[in-house]
Amino acid sequence: MLNLIKPTAGKMLISEPFMSDPNFKRSVVYLTEHNEQGSVGFVLNQKTELTLNNLVDDIEEADFPVYIGGPVGNDSLHYIHTINDLDGCVSVDNGIYWGGNFELLKILIQAGKVERNEIRFFIGYSGWGETQLQDELDENAWLVAETNKDFLFGESNERELWAHAVKSLGEKFAMIINFPENPRFN
Repeated sequence: MLNLIKPTAGKMLISEPFMSDPNFKRSVVYLTEHNEQGSVGFVLNQKTELTLNNLVDDIEEADFPVYIGGPVGNDSLHYIHTINDLDGCVSVDNGIYWGGNFELLKILIQAGKVERNEIRFFIGYSGWGETQLQDELDENAWLVAETNKDFLFGESNERELWAHAVKSLGEKFAMIINFPENPRFN
C-alpha cells in the first residue's frame, strides 16, 4: 500500500505487520530528528516494568513509566514532553519537545509540576544512518503517519497503540491490523 506522507521530525513510523525484528515488531516510533545525516526516534509502545524513580535515585515520588526507546544507547535516558520552558530542550514539532535540562526537570517533578500526560521517558533510542530509513521505507517496512498527542502521552498498551496508529492512516490501511504476525500461520 502506498503511503504518501514523508518522514520528518514530528511524524510517526508504524511498522508493517510482518516485521520480524523484535526491536520494532508492531511498533510505533516517534521521529524527533530526520535529515540528510540520519534519523532519531523513540518506540512509543514498548513499556518496561521500570519507573523513573527506579532509575534516578534523587526522585522518590517519580513513578513515571519508562519505555524502551530503541536498540541504540541502552544506557541513556531520553524524554519527550510538552514543557516549552525547559531550558535546553529541542522543539520537535507542534508543541512537542525533546530533552532539556534534567536537573531543572527533576525539580519540576519533585514540585508536582509535571503530569504523566506531559512527558514520556525512554531507555535508549532508535537511530538510522544517512539513507537507512529511506531504504526501509522503500522496502515498505514502515508507514509514516501524522502524530497524535494521545499516542505520545496516552496509556494505551503495546498492541492497542499500534492498531490505533494504523487506523489513523484511514480505512484502506485498517485491514492490516488483523493480519497475523507471521503470515505462515494464516
